[in-house]
Amino acid sequence: MNTPLHRARDARTAAYPLPGTALSRRRLLQGSAVLAGTVGTATLASCGGSSAPAGATQIDYWLWDANQLPAYSAAIDLFMQKNPDVFVRITQLGWDDYWTKLTASFVAEAGPDAFTDHLARYPEFLQLGVISPLDGLGQLDGIPAEHFQEGLQELWTGQDGQRYGIPKDYDTIAVMYDKNMLEEEGLTPEDLQDLDWNPEDGGSFERMLARLSIDANGVRGDEDGFDPANVARYGMAGGGEIDYVGQSSWSPFALSTGWTFTDAETWGTHFNYDDERFAATMDWYFGLVDKGFFPPFGMFGESSPAQTQVQSGIAALALAGSWMITTFNNMEGMDLGIAPLPSGPVGHPVSMFNGLGDSISAQSEKKEEAARLIGFLASDEAQRLIGERAPFFPSTDAGTEAAIESYAAEGLDVTPFTDRVANGETGLFPLVENSASIMTIMQRAFDRCWMREIDGADFAAYNERVNALFE
Repeated sequence: MNTPLHRARDARTAAYPLPGTALSRRRLLQGSAVLAGTVGTATLASCGGSSAPAGATQIDYWLWDANQLPAYSAAIDLFMQKNPDVFVRITQLGWDDYWTKLTASFVAEAGPDAFTDHLARYPEFLQLGVISPLDGLGQLDGIPAEHFQEGLQELWTGQDGQRYGIPKDYDTIAVMYDKNMLEEEGLTPEDLQDLDWNPEDGGSFERMLARLSIDANGVRGDEDGFDPANVARYGMAGGGEIDYVGQSSWSPFALSTGWTFTDAETWGTHFNYDDERFAATMDWYFGLVDKGFFPPFGMFGESSPAQTQVQSGIAALALAGSWMITTFNNMEGMDLGIAPLPSGPVGHPVSMFNGLGDSISAQSEKKEEAARLIGFLASDEAQRLIGERAPFFPSTDAGTEAAIESYAAEGLDVTPFTDRVANGETGLFPLVENSASIMTIMQRAFDRCWMREIDGADFAAYNERVNALFE
């Protein structure tokens, strides 16, 4: 449901104006460094033909994930059968091109009527006034927050109390591994089921990482003589970057101490990177580098993501988002296993809870038709259809159940992802203003800690700079 990197990464190119500023070409194009030369790379997929039939109103719907296209095409075909007066043209682009072209389309006042939105982008769009409040738009008022998984609609509710997105899916984090590797190690999937973690000694989860780490001489991480500077297989995979959200890296550990990103579930104005629990988590997490259980900074880039590390045997376990299930499952030679996150000091696992939403452009002259479309996509009928085809979890119970059954038919037990939501063991994605500036400030801190130049306590100085953004 995203690029191989985690979802929060799209904040890297966002440019956030001061609240209340008007939309301008200069301000909207800030952060779109690759605008020229990429906006024409769209892949168009039209349902039921290439143009609207006589008497029908044509609306444009955009999304970025090619993996989502078949499921949403099927749902939109059904929508058009039920709404013959509306013709929907779908545009699907790659991740980078999507945000570039969307930005350019807003500048040109030629954007889509409805589009897939992301939490790291929507505060910017809200400030710029380019997305429409959804309250009062036809049938959308009849969709209660309780229709979706708990917390999802809150993520798409602005500080003014109005909704700006209808939840379309959600994601959580779990542990991915190759069952073949586990069997070769004399272990079973049950050995990964009830692990625990703490920042003092890492608990049974760290002991498992040590057991699965092997140096170039064949010595394991829990044996005398293990060489942490000459590792052949790391216990846990590491991506190309670790950012201020840490969705599929450090956040499950920090959140499971009871720590929270900010002073409020949504729209917080005070970050807690100076909290002792966060500092202890950073010392433990990046301290795995010193122990040889986690790759050093810069060892693996985008050309060798977590799934490739697991496939090639360079890493044993990978924390990954549910949007990566199909990618992992399609890796040649792997027999994918999925295990739950380890329980933390709070007594259970905690996963970040994120979700995409459908927004409507403020520039659209067809808001009523767009509202009918995204309202239908949120219906149980559409959610089931999407769930049967989707490599992700739709936002409602009906859609999630259909997805679980679809994965089970492929031999995959995905409940380590869905159990976090069912059990209320989640922490919300940090929905805040100033995301781009926060990312810029904090990226240096995370890089330096990964390079073992600073400790967890040193994040406090960076936290002061972040909180100054809200003064």
